Amino acid sequence: METKKTTTKKVTTKTTPLSLDAALYNQKGTSAGSFAMPKKVFGLAWNADLVHQVVVAMQANKRAGTAHTKDRSEVSGGGKKPWKQKGTGRARHGSNRSPIWIGGGVTFGPRNDKDYSQKINKKMRVKALFTVLSRKFADSAVLLVDSIAFDAMKTKDANATLATFATIKGFEKLGSKKPTTLLMVLPEHNAVIEKSFANLGGVTVLTVNDLNALVTMSFHHVVIVDPAKTVAALESKIQ
Repeated sequence: METKKTTTKKVTTKTTPLSLDAALYNQKGTSAGSFAMPKKVFGLAWNADLVHQVVVAMQANKRAGTAHTKDRSEVSGGGKKPWKQKGTGRARHGSNRSPIWIGGGVTFGPRNDKDYSQKINKKMRVKALFTVLSRKFADSAVLLVDSIAFDAMKTKDANATLATFATIKGFEKLGSKKPTTLLMVLPEHNAVIEKSFANLGGVTVLTVNDLNALVTMSFHHVVIVDPAKTVAALESKIQ
């Protein structure tokens, strides 16, 4: 009896490359053209190991290290032997500052002289930031705004601008009150913009120089103001 050989065809799925041409909007939420995002900043592949290593190191560098316990040389008491060595029927002890005594010193407790800081290479820090930005861009969580300008420091104007951005498709959640909703990145310090958004929950305003992987990945959406200057500043971090 003859057996027929069955052949299986491999099915290959083609993935379309991510377009780096992003839509550009103005403060009123209408289209203002497009902007070509640099591949070396917004087109990197996800690298979980690198991001994890950098983020954990940055969290360690922020650790205050103020927890402190006293060892047996620092607690009060001691000096006299609690009771004589033999003849009492009790266990032998030499000091009531021993860690096994109530009120005695602590063994292997946290000490405030411990240094938790970790060294992060500049290239690792920058690439981790670009990797997070690339992931945000791939998830359509990056909004480009050509400029934002207010006549005065008014929360009302900032709230209206935020409501306008929430009308853009894909960014409807910008009106949420969650504390990690929106990270706004400015090319340079602007006291009017920063103080106008200061009282709005869910919005954090930073300059591009203060941007890092830890703070970027903590927010759902990133709004880049004046991308021509802001993205150029990001590219300069590579040098």
